[in-house]
Amino acid sequence: MSDDEREEKELDLSSPEVVTKYKTAAEIVNKALKLVISECKPKAKIVDICEKGDSFIREQTGNVYKNVKRKIERGVAFPTCLSVNNTVCHFSPLASDETVLEEGDILKIDMACHIDGFIAAVAHTHVLQEGPVTGRLADVIAAANTAAEVALRLVRPGKKNKDVTDAIQKVAAAYDCKIVEGVLSHQMKQFVIDGNKVVLSLFNSDTRVDDAEFEENEVYAIDIVTSTGEGKPKLLDEKQTTIYKRAVDKSYHLKMKASRFIFSEISQKFPIMPFSARALEEKRARLGLVECVNHELLQPYPVLHEKPGDYVAHIKFTVLLMPNGSDRITSYPLQELQPTKTVDDPEIKAWLALGTKTKKKGGGKKKKGKKGDKADESGEAEPGEAEPMDSTNGATPED
Repeated sequence: MSDDEREEKELDLSSPEVVTKYKTAAEIVNKALKLVISECKPKAKIVDICEKGDSFIREQTGNVYKNVKRKIERGVAFPTCLSVNNTVCHFSPLASDETVLEEGDILKIDMACHIDGFIAAVAHTHVLQEGPVTGRLADVIAAANTAAEVALRLVRPGKKNKDVTDAIQKVAAAYDCKIVEGVLSHQMKQFVIDGNKVVLSLFNSDTRVDDAEFEENEVYAIDIVTSTGEGKPKLLDEKQTTIYKRAVDKSYHLKMKASRFIFSEISQKFPIMPFSARALEEKRARLGLVECVNHELLQPYPVLHEKPGDYVAHIKFTVLLMPNGSDRITSYPLQELQPTKTVDDPEIKAWLALGTKTKKKGGGKKKKGKKGDKADESGEAEPGEAEPMDSTNGATPED
């Protein structure tokens, strides 16, 4: 087989090598998430925790695929974010930021890792307290988790993206919560974190996406954010934005020296994946990034907020649409939840009762064992693989 043919084959989940790379990235990001949660303590600085998450991913990815002929890119695919309370997403502060965590904070942790451009993304919600999470705080987390469980069962070949949008809105309403506007779930491909096939979290007049059908061998990052508020987050301060992605299809001759310097550094270090301005020299970055964003050379990931007092929860997972069913490769167990709402809707219960694996004619399950040997040679036991999340946490209403 020629190198070109091999490259073409490797882009798809039909190649065991690709599956292995996704699962290796997932194993690393799941461990990074566990580390970040263990570092979340009252009075801990958020920037220190974010840096530990990114450093762990860089270190762990540096230890794999070292002895291969072709150089393999690997590392952080989305910088570690730690968004607290009514902050919705993308908070990953600069080194000079002094913000600390407090007892009782609700934390949304969001991060991603890649091996050779094959990305495993995850987001998780954790409350900084001992004992079970109760009341409306439990409701908003249960809403996000149950919506994620339903989405896992509906993101399968033959289903449409709008089927998922309808379902997750219905789940959120059952917990008297709102799905947050503007959050999109994307198909992912090699070196592409936001592919063309998109799942809306919420139908509205401002955001339209093309109808799409899920297909075998596709990969998705399913992204769900719920709120006890209105679900209409606002940008309060542009200076909080620290995460950017290079817009590879845009060009412009920058006027400022600082901008040219920063853009050159970004092009060398972060040509494709999103990055944190923390990785750049801070004073120069502040000056240069503005001109780059104004001329659309960089796509910013703004820090959004609900109203003070609103609770926000975030669950994101990566799913591989394998021939034998949906394989969720990123997750972390929830704390014990005691929501005020129980879900009695028969349609939601029916969705949750669906399996995530499909039986092929002629004993497809046995075949998977043989075929999966190479795919699983990295030796990871994937959390959540083929099984629903632990329903003892009160987040799934089947109990």
